[in-house]
Amino acid sequence: MRIKPLLFLAGAAALLSACAHDGARTELPSAAFVAPKEAPGEQYVIGPLDQLNIFVWRNPELSAKVQVRPDGRITTPLVNDMSAVGKTPAQLSDDMKAALAEYIKDPIVSVIVENFSGTYSQQVRIVGGTAKPASVPYRANMTLLDAMIAVGGLSEYASGNHARLVRYDRATGKQREYNIKIGRLLKQGDPSANVRLAPGDVIIIPESMF
Repeated sequence: MRIKPLLFLAGAAALLSACAHDGARTELPSAAFVAPKEAPGEQYVIGPLDQLNIFVWRNPELSAKVQVRPDGRITTPLVNDMSAVGKTPAQLSDDMKAALAEYIKDPIVSVIVENFSGTYSQQVRIVGGTAKPASVPYRANMTLLDAMIAVGGLSEYASGNHARLVRYDRATGKQREYNIKIGRLLKQGDPSANVRLAPGDVIIIPESMF
């Protein structure tokens, strides 16, 4: 008569154990402080507040330096409210050519990004126990050390070894969390605690209870 309750309890324990295992955070592989071979990153995508230099060859009156508005659009001579956010400079250049072709023959347009903000998907955001929480534009081959230098390191009460990194997995469409040991990296100089970052990463650093 006691077999069924025991089986039920064993099954429940196994289920809880499996759930705990699925939710556990893992650690990322270590990364060198300097990449063995520098390589270009993903193509840059224009974001809100980026500063753009729109150059129209042989038509200086149509050239302009503009800032992408918070709504993601720009306005230049003869072109009103063109969407810029989410496009590469080359894509925006093509769209500008098409718009200006109504007024001039075979326009040649170059789009130069002068000050970078980028979209959130191309930034690394660091929050919590750091000297100056910030969104940092992702750079090719960027590591955890680079990001922490950009925000001035850990704050006095940060619990750096309990930090976590949240990353969006494009293949599955889900977020994954990883344990990272920032205290071990910055305070103990442990190179194995350095990890490679990816565009869109969010680093969350809790503060110590004591």
